[in-house]
Amino acid sequence: TFNHLLGECGIGFFAAPTLSRRLARHFPESLDHAPMLMTTDRSPNRNVLEAWLESAGLTPKIVGEFDDSALLKTFARQGVGAFAAPLAVANEICKQYGVRQFGVADGLKARFYAITTSRLVRHPAIALLTEHARANLFR
Repeated sequence: TFNHLLGECGIGFFAAPTLSRRLARHFPESLDHAPMLMTTDRSPNRNVLEAWLESAGLTPKIVGEFDDSALLKTFARQGVGAFAAPLAVANEICKQYGVRQFGVADGLKARFYAITTSRLVRHPAIALLTEHARANLFR
């Protein structure tokens, strides 16, 4: 298989409004011992996030781990904890789940790939999605 980079973006932190206000005050130090909702360790972004937290000397309290990102965001909407997500979809996350962004992880990037069985992107639908992502989502 071949990986075709669609783009990369920063990673932000989100939470329900009350928790978001509290965590925004002294971000990123406020993440230390803060309730955090995480993807499972099978997610590549989880490993990147954990390395960033460790390098910053931060140990959040993981209150939930999820394979399903929509379920994770539903728990966040209820104020259970904060979560990290790509900034490319920040507006949609805030609008759909009623959460607020309260910080950005300096130097942390989420990367997105199209995975194909050929070196060149030949399928017209994949080519269209790739072009759209590069031109609009990750500009």
